Amino acid sequence: MKYLEVIETETGVKEVWINRPDLHNAFNAELIEEMIALFESFKDERLIILSGRGTSFCAGADLNWMKAMKDYSKEENFKDSKRLAKMFSAINECDVPVIGRINGHALGGGVGLVSVCDYVIAVPQALMGFTEVRLGLIPAVISPYCISKVGESNARAWMLSGERFDAHEAKRMGLVHEVSENLDASVEAIKKRFLAAGPIAAKEAKKLIRGVMKNLKSSEDFACNMITERRVSAEGQEGMRALLEKDKPAWMKK
Repeated sequence: MKYLEVIETETGVKEVWINRPDLHNAFNAELIEEMIALFESFKDERLIILSGRGTSFCAGADLNWMKAMKDYSKEENFKDSKRLAKMFSAINECDVPVIGRINGHALGGGVGLVSVCDYVIAVPQALMGFTEVRLGLIPAVISPYCISKVGESNARAWMLSGERFDAHEAKRMGLVHEVSENLDASVEAIKKRFLAAGPIAAKEAKKLIRGVMKNLKSSEDFACNMITERRVSAEGQEGMRALLEKDKPAWMKK
């Protein structure tokens, strides 16, 4: 795989590393397809560890991908959003428990990756944020998973402003389970806890939770339609223009 590195550290345990450190592990169409294929292939594993190479976990969308997206038609935007949604659902619906090893900042879609992990350990300096609104967009595709984790009140508090928050605040709202200065030691400890569960029982428990939360799937098209409208809107186009041109959007110049 080009953008993902997979390492089997012990029987039944695999580490998945997003490997674009020079671009803060931002995702593009190719990385999305790799992630979908990989997580749909996991069946017999007992535990997956998801992390990022370098200093960031995931900065969300790649600027070059966003540059191409800016000129997409409404139909192309919807199709593109559905593939992005498929990536998050592939991880969320993976039967194997997924541990998020959050080694640095997770912004925009990166928070979506955090939200589909079953247990999350983050370094204290990791900043997170639903930063889409500051581009004139909305965190639509990730919203079913993020709101499920943080609740409506926290979603209102943070999604509407796009303000960044630290790992301790993320823990308070339920997005992160543990804040640790020593990620490797913490991951090893949580691995032992998860591997103490019956291999089939753990997967069945995850299926049980997904079944109870089945409304997530029904909201996917709604979310994709919402972001499609935002991407082709005048404000969304202005926000993406400003990002690509390293300028302030018009609403911040008044």
